[in-house]
Amino acid sequence: MEPLAFPAYDFALRTKGGKRQILDTVRRKWVRLMPEEWVRQHLLRYLAERGYPTGLTAVEKGFDYLGATWRADVVVVDRQQRPLLLAECKAPTVPVNQTTFDQLARYNTVVQAHALFATNGMTHYCCVFGEDGYAFLETLPSFADLEGMA
Repeated sequence: MEPLAFPAYDFALRTKGGKRQILDTVRRKWVRLMPEEWVRQHLLRYLAERGYPTGLTAVEKGFDYLGATWRADVVVVDRQQRPLLLAECKAPTVPVNQTTFDQLARYNTVVQAHALFATNGMTHYCCVFGEDGYAFLETLPSFADLEGMA
């Protein structure tokens, strides 16, 4: 897989049944290594580096929206179990654009996270909800800083 605009991480990889797999340490299982998963695993490692506890992190969290089940790529809750961060990962070849944020906004009508993060591994966007709506940040805050903003 290609390098991304995240720090370089050492991942456990294997081939099983002719398919490449990566160990997801949050879900504690091997998952198929696809371009979007490559981005998601980098984001999970990056979140851990920024102090986001893996015990408060859910991957592919299911929820109901308009009568259908949807899956958020990553949801992090605070220590009181309130949604703090909702993240959407795209494959590196998929642009992060208004459609991505529309998807995040739809999901967030249910999840109600304080911050949104969108990435394709090459480009990252983070915004937090405040008194005047969403404000974009230059970087993803640490877990402690984001908790303080909520």
